[in-house]
Amino acid sequence: MTGVMYNVRIFLRLQTFLLPYWDRAVLIYALLFISSAFVLTIPWLVGRAVDLLENLESVSTLLLVAGGILAASVIRGATSYGQNYLSQAVSQHIAYDLRNALYDRFQRQSFSFFDTSRTAELMSRATSDVESVRMLISFALVRIVQVAILLLMVTAVLLQSNWQLALVTLAVLPFIAYRTTRTSRRLRPIWLSIQEEIATLSTVLQESLSGMRIVKAFGRGKEETKRFSRQAQRVYERNITANEEQAANTALMTFSVYFAAGVQLLFGGALVMRGDITAGDLTAFLLYLLTITVYIRMIGWLGNMLSRAVASGERIFDILDARPEVLERDDAVSDAVVAGHIRFDDVSFGYGRRGDVLEDVSFVAEPGQIIAVVGATGSGKTTLVSLIPRFYDPARGRVMIDGVDVRDMTLDHLRSSIGIVQQDVFLFSATIRDNIAYGLPDADEDRIIAAARAARLHGFIEGLPEQYDTWVGERGINLSGGQRQRLAIARTLLLDPRILILDDSLSSVDADTERSIQQALNHVMEGRTTIVVAQRLASVLRADQILVLDQGNIVQRGRHSELVDVPGPYSAIYDLQLRHQQEALTPAPEATAVGGASAP
Repeated sequence: MTGVMYNVRIFLRLQTFLLPYWDRAVLIYALLFISSAFVLTIPWLVGRAVDLLENLESVSTLLLVAGGILAASVIRGATSYGQNYLSQAVSQHIAYDLRNALYDRFQRQSFSFFDTSRTAELMSRATSDVESVRMLISFALVRIVQVAILLLMVTAVLLQSNWQLALVTLAVLPFIAYRTTRTSRRLRPIWLSIQEEIATLSTVLQESLSGMRIVKAFGRGKEETKRFSRQAQRVYERNITANEEQAANTALMTFSVYFAAGVQLLFGGALVMRGDITAGDLTAFLLYLLTITVYIRMIGWLGNMLSRAVASGERIFDILDARPEVLERDDAVSDAVVAGHIRFDDVSFGYGRRGDVLEDVSFVAEPGQIIAVVGATGSGKTTLVSLIPRFYDPARGRVMIDGVDVRDMTLDHLRSSIGIVQQDVFLFSATIRDNIAYGLPDADEDRIIAAARAARLHGFIEGLPEQYDTWVGERGINLSGGQRQRLAIARTLLLDPRILILDDSLSSVDADTERSIQQALNHVMEGRTTIVVAQRLASVLRADQILVLDQGNIVQRGRHSELVDVPGPYSAIYDLQLRHQQEALTPAPEATAVGGASAP
């Protein structure tokens, strides 16, 4: 019973999406009622025609009845068309609303939500799951109501004609209702697993296509094909299980209906021979049964569709009900002047159950200062800088900008004051101009070009046939790693932020490119507070303060000159990662000639 009530709650909640279109829904059901009434008129008219033929009535009377049947068919067809058209239109509106609601919820989620979610599965919920709900609203809801109306009308008409034959005709309905409820309960978990398997299949496909260069480079095409085939087999097997359940239910209900028709014919024939009803009445009874048979047989299919939609609705509501971990307070300020003073007060943070990644981190960055964050992989560098724009909230402690806790600022105001160049550069499938102007779509051409010049990208762009209108391809596939990195820097510089975060943003460029970008950044950093996750010597040499992280703790801090000769983590990092960069930048001493005759 608990499972049934849960299904009912999901079903009723899905109906709330109809509320904005209640006027059209009322019209749909009005047309449905008219159509159903004329569906019942036709068997009655056919019954009267049989009686007229049996009594050898005039041809004109028979033609009048035939004309009535034709008119009823036309009216039924017209109302059915209107009802189907409107129900499809309303369902498309609801699908539109659902997809927008899901996308809006995706946009509001915190980084932690996407840390634990698969992209393809989220896409599946916004596509196939929404389509299942749309089918429910466009077809199943209308048919369910139509079946209910027809059963009530047929019951009333049959009981009024002959209650004994009516009971024989309708005796099969309780069994059909039981089978429909039972089958729906069994199919819901099956359809839920099918939707999950489809989402997994989408994930396999998305990963394979996105990583096609890796697949081909490692010669793993056959293995990826087998992997996809295995998952497709699981989807196939789950669908077969659902189809077997549905087919068995449909066959059993079809048998029960025709068994009822046979009993009706035997019992009704006896009544005709006794003179209790006419042959036309029996014909009408049979037509009524056959008419509702179409809809009764549909109940199994509707139950299947309902089960699938409820399973999809459950997955959709999982997203719509997901609460972001990073929430904006009602009294958050949106007009705080950001000068760039950053303060971490005993900040600790951890991902889920993994324990603290940062522990009691405290430091101050004065406006205009450059803070370099160094440490081994996994020491918490990227996590630290992710707390400044509130991609995550600290578990303990405070992150403050100009004396205001970042949790007391609106997210838009906070993030518009911070420019971020991340290590993993993402570019949209658009033109170079669109990618640079992504954060400021209304920027004029001069500002876009200025940002490209500052990132040392303008010369490269001018050499392209379409220049700033060049299409970069999906994820910037048509650009080199260094070019993508410089484009990302230009995109950030266009915002003119007071705080600049460079998360190892020079890791994908060569030494010459690094020098040219660093020269541009030296100018851009003036007057801005800059936090650099550093793997390059130039970044740490200019830093006003270096923070050395080890397992989430700041174990050393100071300038390069203060730390390089002190035994500890920084000197080890310098010897391992940075010393060879300094040696490469130091000119070799000129060779001194040894021996040989002196010049005259």
